Amino acid sequence: MTTMHYKGYEAVVDFDEEAELFHGEVLNLRDVITFQGSSAAELKQALADSIEDYLAFCAERGEEPEKPYSGQFVVRVQPGLHRAVASAARRDGVSLNKWVARTLERATG
Repeated sequence: MTTMHYKGYEAVVDFDEEAELFHGEVLNLRDVITFQGSSAAELKQALADSIEDYLAFCAERGEEPEKPYSGQFVVRVQPGLHRAVASAARRDGVSLNKWVARTLERATG
C-alpha cells in the first residue's frame, strides 16, 4: 500500500486490478473518508476534494473536524515498568510525559 498526505491527514491507497481504479481511505479517524481515481493526478485531486468536503461538512454543522492525532495517547504497562519509567524520569529531572516523549523521539529517529 501507498500513503498520501493532505493538510495533515494521512491516507492509504490500494489498486483494484479488476476495476482498474485506485482507491484510498483516510487513516486514524472515527469518521470515514474515502476517495478514488484512475490516475495519480485524479487520486491526488480526489483526496484533496474528499478532505475539503469533510472540512466543509463539519463547518456547516458547527463541529470541529476530527484531527488525525491529538498528541495524547494512553499506554498500559505492568506496574513494575511504570515504576521503573517514573524513576528514570525523576533521575533525569523531567516529567514522566517529557521522559516518554524523548524516549519515543529517539526510538523513531
